[in-house]
Amino acid sequence: MVSARRLFEGALPVAAMSRLCELLASSDGTVRFALDFGRDEMGTDYVDVRAEASLTLTCQRTLEPFVLPVAVHTRLGLIRQERDEAGLPPGFEPLLIGADGRLNPADVMEDELLLALPLVPVNPDSSLPDDVTGHEPDAFAAGERRSDNPFAVLRELKK
Repeated sequence: MVSARRLFEGALPVAAMSRLCELLASSDGTVRFALDFGRDEMGTDYVDVRAEASLTLTCQRTLEPFVLPVAVHTRLGLIRQERDEAGLPPGFEPLLIGADGRLNPADVMEDELLLALPLVPVNPDSSLPDDVTGHEPDAFAAGERRSDNPFAVLRELKK
């Protein structure tokens, strides 16, 4: 595939990626992908991985599901032994392939999507309930400021 500069494009159901589904709130949806194999001017074999998906995660702030759009674009340098990683050009991530030179494209995409997920998924549109934060949201919006400034003592010493 590298010598022939093959390009594979398509869609794969999220449900087909079992390791990814373990971290999701729902396995609905598809992953649109493109795998572009090639060799750079230095002779390094690579595969460009592009994947896009809308993944349903559980917000760790509200414990409600939310949809996170994920887009991945990575260039993976194909290596046969771990010591070959040091010879990869800048901008290449290593991908260890077997002695037979084969790789499973679905596994490669799943790995890249797993790496793109946040460690702690939080819906950017969410906020904590008032009973948890202990204050009224309008009080700070109206311009009230905290009176207990920890640097007030230093300001007095400076005078």
